[in-house]
Amino acid sequence: MNKIEVIKSERDGLKIKEDIARFAKEGWESISEDDIQRLKWYGLFLRNPTPGYFMQRVRIPNGICFSHQVKSLCNIAKKFGNGIIDITTRQQVQLRHLKIDDVPKIFKIQEEVGLTSIQTGLDNIRNIMGCPVAGLSPKEKVDAYSQVKALTEHISGNLEFSNLPRKFNIAITGCADDCVHAETQDLALVPAVQELAGNPVYGFNVLVGGKLGSGGYRIATSLDVFVVPEDVVKICSAIIILFRDHGSREVRSKNRLAFLIEEWGEEKFRIALQEKLSAPLIPAGVDLRGNEKSEHIGVYRQRQASMNYVGLKVPVGRIHADKLQGIARIAEKYGNGEIRFSHSNSLIIPNVPDQKLGDLLEESLVKEFTYHPSSVMRGLVSCVGMDYCHLATIETKSRALQVAVELEGKLPDTAPITMHWSGCPASCGNHLVADIGLLGKKIKRGKEVVDAVDVYMGGRTGIDPKLAVKVLEDIPCDELAKVLELVVPFHTREKMHPIKGKKYKRNWKKASVEKNTETLLVNEGADKNAVKSN
Repeated sequence: MNKIEVIKSERDGLKIKEDIARFAKEGWESISEDDIQRLKWYGLFLRNPTPGYFMQRVRIPNGICFSHQVKSLCNIAKKFGNGIIDITTRQQVQLRHLKIDDVPKIFKIQEEVGLTSIQTGLDNIRNIMGCPVAGLSPKEKVDAYSQVKALTEHISGNLEFSNLPRKFNIAITGCADDCVHAETQDLALVPAVQELAGNPVYGFNVLVGGKLGSGGYRIATSLDVFVVPEDVVKICSAIIILFRDHGSREVRSKNRLAFLIEEWGEEKFRIALQEKLSAPLIPAGVDLRGNEKSEHIGVYRQRQASMNYVGLKVPVGRIHADKLQGIARIAEKYGNGEIRFSHSNSLIIPNVPDQKLGDLLEESLVKEFTYHPSSVMRGLVSCVGMDYCHLATIETKSRALQVAVELEGKLPDTAPITMHWSGCPASCGNHLVADIGLLGKKIKRGKEVVDAVDVYMGGRTGIDPKLAVKVLEDIPCDELAKVLELVVPFHTREKMHPIKGKKYKRNWKKASVEKNTETLLVNEGADKNAVKSN
């Protein structure tokens, strides 16, 4: 068995909670390496870049929480941490610079407001994602939040699900815009309609085996199963148990559900699922997702009469606790106190009445974390980077902001585009499903070692998912804005779309980028002299 399987065989990770009070008294250096791993079952990560300090990942199903919970997290960040909160690409938040001495107090504070960090790390079902405007969007045919909540309650603290072969990512969404990257998930339920007993029934189609990270992007494939909302917990649980019992537990880079699906095939997996449920499965219905993509940033009408939601961009997802507390107060003043975190490093204030909307938009924090960012900033996403993650090879968040600001000035009228940064191949920044994906690395430039990226283009999820293509290698970060200035106009989302982009289809040819002695795919209509000059 690999090291992690040995640790799990000796003691279930959920049992580590009973030792945390002792760790708090004895100090972080008293914690064994095995128990450092087990603490991840409660969302506590000892990071190499910050010895003695832990990061905590807080579980927020569907990204939906309330102002009193957000204020509590902000108070923890200021009192016990470094005052910084990160919004992740799984709709959670991460608190940093926490001491093990304070963890029992932190847990108590969080439990009092209905928050937990349980099973947010290692071989568990991670935070279950959903559309951040679930129940609000007029386009939505099925509100999936109640299913996200029910499944979260079923798996949390449940020993049936605490020893999986590897991590397990789930998204359950009714969003027509596929805002949660469903095809990247181990298990995704996407909106669909099926005719049952002569009547249209709205529910979900089941996709399985998606992943990013090690081995790259595998597009989740259809299991040819339709699920009515009331059966979501039952069917998802059965799929997870199949993975638990039959997934590989050898080489950890090949332990995801994707590899079991590749080994068995979808048909065999479907038959095994049907046998476990002892009931016939309903064939997949009509996928209700469209071609549009949305980060839900902006001002939008809700399905509720005279109500609106406002999506605000938090650049690269990092925000000081004082400012997030201010946004919580705004949510109380103008809405119902609800705050929703999005996968795209943004947040949403829902349930704002028409008569209060104008005043909300004049708030200074709403202007700072704007509802109308530039097309470059709107789609900007970044992982944590090497400041806090030992896997990352470069600092991503500051680099991402710097490049985006430069491009904003140079390409103010560019079409909407997503630009995602990942500091390592684990792909926490989802760079393989972005219009432009950037993977951090180190390279030698002369005698010095500098931050650089590989550039990927054209990745996407949705009804026509596509693998990203690596088009550039070893681009120094301090030269990236100049390179992307020439690339972006010829690689907009519209041009890369299989339907909308037909009129832009041309032959492609390779052009040498002499400065970096690498290869760039350049549209035949581009100014090749301009490309070479950079």
